[in-house]
Amino acid sequence: MTQINENFLAMEKNYLFIEIAKRVNAYRAAHPEKELIRMGIGDVTLPLAPVVVEAMKKAADEMGVRETFRGYEDRGAGYDFLREAVAGYYKGLGADVLPGEIRINDGAKSDCGNITDIFGNDNAIMMTDPVYPVYADSNKMAGRKIVYLDSNEENGFAAMPPVGIHGDIIYLCSPNNPTGSAYTKAQLKEWVDYALENEAVIIYDSAYEAFITDPDVPRSIYCIEGAKRCAIEMCSLSKTAGFTGVRCGYTVIPHELTVTAAGRQVRLSDLWARRQGSKFNGVSYIVQRGAEAVFTEKGQQQTRENIACYQQNARLMADTLTQLGIAFTGGTNSPYIWFRCPRGMGSWEFFDRMLNEIQVVGTPGAGFGRNGEGWFRLTSFNTRENTREAMERLATLCR
Repeated sequence: MTQINENFLAMEKNYLFIEIAKRVNAYRAAHPEKELIRMGIGDVTLPLAPVVVEAMKKAADEMGVRETFRGYEDRGAGYDFLREAVAGYYKGLGADVLPGEIRINDGAKSDCGNITDIFGNDNAIMMTDPVYPVYADSNKMAGRKIVYLDSNEENGFAAMPPVGIHGDIIYLCSPNNPTGSAYTKAQLKEWVDYALENEAVIIYDSAYEAFITDPDVPRSIYCIEGAKRCAIEMCSLSKTAGFTGVRCGYTVIPHELTVTAAGRQVRLSDLWARRQGSKFNGVSYIVQRGAEAVFTEKGQQQTRENIACYQQNARLMADTLTQLGIAFTGGTNSPYIWFRCPRGMGSWEFFDRMLNEIQVVGTPGAGFGRNGEGWFRLTSFNTRENTREAMERLATLCR
C-alpha cells in the first residue's frame, strides 16, 4: 500500500495566503460592485525598470538566433556574469562575498523551503514567532522539532538569543516579514556569537534589505564579524526590483561554512550544489540578463526610484497609525506595517471588518503564529492614491 508523509496531515489545511484569497474571492463574488484595495500579500505594483526590460528583450532576441541560443546551464548555479554582479553589489554593502559562493535561484522562498534537504531531521530548529510561514511549514513537513522564540511588543518584535536553550538551525529575517522590525549590528552580533558557540547554522533571509535606511541596521549578515563561518544568506529581487512575476534571487553559502559529518569537515556549499544539481535546472538566461541589469548603475537608479515610492507609502501608513494612536512596528526600514488591532479585536475578526466594511485587504497576524494574534500586517506595495485612500478608510473604521 502506498505510504504518505504523515507530517502533512498535522499541518493547517490551507496556506495562509490561500485562505485569504478564498475569503476575498467570496466577497468579490457577492459584491462585484465594490472596489477592493489590496495591501495583504507582498506583491509589487510598479513595473520593472526600463533597463531591465531592455536587457530581457535583448536576451530574448539572442535566444532566437542559433549562435547565441542558450540551453541548460553547465552547473545550474547561475551564469558568471550575474554572480559577479551580485558579488559586486555585496562589496558595495560592505560585505566580502565571492562569486563562487553565490547560487542564483528562482526566488528566495524556494531556497528557504528547500535548504532543509541538506540537514538531518534530528536538528533542533529555532525561529521567531511571528514567522514567515515557509520557514515553519518546510520543517513541519520533515517532522522536525521547532523551538519558537517569542517576538513581541516587549522586545520590539526582535527576539534575541535564548539563555540555556540550544538551536542547531536558526531562521532570522531582517527586516522582518511580517513585523517590519530590523536587527541592529549589535543584535546581529549576538546572534552570530550564539551560532558560533552552539555550532549552529543561521539561515538569514534578507529579502527586504534594500528598504533599510538606518545606518545601524546591516543590509547583509556578512557585515558582521564571524558570520561567514555560521550563516547562509538568501535574498530576492522580488521586492527590490519588482521580480515577483519574473522570479530571481540568490543564496550565499560561504566556503568557510563547514560542519562535521562522518568524521570529517564538510562544506555546506558542496552539499547544496549537489542537491541543486539533482533537483534544479537553473534560472532562464533571459531572466538572468534582466537580473544583471538590476545591478548596473542605471538599474540601481531606476529600481531605487520604485523603492522610494513604496517607502513614501510606508511613511504615510505610519503617520496615519500614529495619528490614530495605534501601536505599530515597521515602516522605517521595511515595506511592512505591523499594528495592533483596534478595540481588542482578534486578527481574523479585524480582517473581516476591514474586508466587509472598508474593502481593504490585509493579513491577519494570527496567520504568522501565536504572538501575531491581535496584530495585523499591511504592505506598502501599492500606488500612492490607493495607499492614501486605504488610510482614510482605515481612519474611519478605527475612530
